[in-house]
Amino acid sequence: MFKIVLDAVNVEPYYLNMFKSDGTGKASHKAEITERKILDAALNLFRTKGFEEATMRDIAAAAGVALGAAYYYYPSKDAIVLAFYQRSCNEMQSQIEEAVAKCGGNLEDRLKALIHAKLRYFAPYRGVLRALLKNGADPAHPLSPFSHNNKSIREVDIAWFQKILDHCGIRVPQDLAFHLPDVLWMFQMGVIYFWITDDSHGQHRTDRLLVLSAKTVTFLLKIAGLPLTRPLRKVAVELIETAKGG
Repeated sequence: MFKIVLDAVNVEPYYLNMFKSDGTGKASHKAEITERKILDAALNLFRTKGFEEATMRDIAAAAGVALGAAYYYYPSKDAIVLAFYQRSCNEMQSQIEEAVAKCGGNLEDRLKALIHAKLRYFAPYRGVLRALLKNGADPAHPLSPFSHNNKSIREVDIAWFQKILDHCGIRVPQDLAFHLPDVLWMFQMGVIYFWITDDSHGQHRTDRLLVLSAKTVTFLLKIAGLPLTRPLRKVAVELIETAKGG
């Protein structure tokens, strides 16, 4: 069972999918449906009413369950959001894999495909993510993608950037290669933030931003190993280490 502890707030540890099993460790189908109804109702309320304004009572009413049942599955709104993060991470894996596999070995195309796959998945939840921006910007908040609380999900994401770097045809200097998956993850977070706040039609500005920035990142990596750029690369690595607390 997947356990999460809210390190930064004073709440009890809880378990995702805290529903009763059938004795074999498998959740009953009815319980799964109820859990999903509560989660989906909560996400809709976060989108339309706002995260702070929505209450557990509101969520229970929208899901058509008793308040006690809502608390049985999710002891807090934070627990609901964390369950959403984990569900999203799990469901996206096959979509990312398929998108990246179609790109061959070109890093620029792989990078765009990976991030586009995430934006496609999150498109129905863009309003939810916008409602969570206030908390997401604070690394100390348990709902922030940068928090220790979400380390396992972050590691899965970072591993994908390592995968698209492998056999990409670009020889990345070793001092930079060590940090590069983390740097690309941060690049992705910047694109996602821009997408969440992009009010252009169909978020076309984000599409253009991703195309241009992926091209720029790829070009910079191609020249990073040249002797002429070594002094600049040393400064860049030091900057990265400083930002990471190294």
